[in-house]
Amino acid sequence: MQYAKILGSGSHLPSNRVSNDDLAQRIDTSDEWITTRTGIKARHIAAEHEKTSDLAVQAALKALHNAKMSADEIDLIVLATTTPDMQFPATATIVQHKLGIAGCPAFDVQAVCAGFMYALTTAQAYIQSGMVSKALVIGADIFSRIVDWNDRATCVLFGDGAGAVVLGASDEAGIIHSRLHADGAHLDLLQVPAQMCEGQICGSPFVKMDGQGVFKFAVKQLSAVADQVLRESHHSKEQIDWLIPHQANRRIIEATAKHLNLSMDKVILTVQEHANTSAASIPLALDAGIQDGRIQRGQKLLLEGIGGGFAWGAVLIQY
Repeated sequence: MQYAKILGSGSHLPSNRVSNDDLAQRIDTSDEWITTRTGIKARHIAAEHEKTSDLAVQAALKALHNAKMSADEIDLIVLATTTPDMQFPATATIVQHKLGIAGCPAFDVQAVCAGFMYALTTAQAYIQSGMVSKALVIGADIFSRIVDWNDRATCVLFGDGAGAVVLGASDEAGIIHSRLHADGAHLDLLQVPAQMCEGQICGSPFVKMDGQGVFKFAVKQLSAVADQVLRESHHSKEQIDWLIPHQANRRIIEATAKHLNLSMDKVILTVQEHANTSAASIPLALDAGIQDGRIQRGQKLLLEGIGGGFAWGAVLIQY
């Protein structure tokens, strides 16, 4: 059987780190208020000149370096983002150009915070079909530009960043099983309702969120999809070495870990330093665990996340 295996990972955060205390100087909030509700202590914010493609390129270069590959060996680029550089072309093509390569397919995937899993499984399908042998999968977002910095209920939750993996065809186990879902009936719980109309922004260009509604839906569906992936792949909860969840809120992560009978020592947690980086959050956490040595070859990883739409899913990987 042909697998898609992770050959290397990389990540990138903007240099501007903004702590909760920094935020408290500009809006009515406090470190205690944010930390107790979310687990977030800080986030990184892109500079005015930085674009999503810039963050993506830096993460991609690190992933390529760790995979001991050059960019021209890549057959496919799939970029998950909700904050593209421009309306079109796809930010993936801009990343392709900045990496100095051309010719291979490159496109964006939009599933908000679940975007990286959608991108990962898309690239997996290309590899398993034999269409490509090496794929670059990136999650990158600059959410700081679509939050209302006067709305303390949402602006404190998000940060900017990018994470990437290089996937390669392998006879060894890699991506074992995945399940993706979506349900547009719940779009009112989490959305940015703006669109371009004759050169003007129609509707609000800022994140609108029902926090309690999102929390309840996320805990229920993340637990269910984790069970589904394990059941369908004939794995038990005890076989999971690491849970690598979307980093939105520590309470959601703790609830999912409890459902899986996993202690928080088996969870890669970066929300405290990164906040919610949308499509970047899972690959950022994955790379953090790999680079600090916690994640080792042969271990089984369960990735899961949920984003606006709603879109959600889980992916079981043997690293």
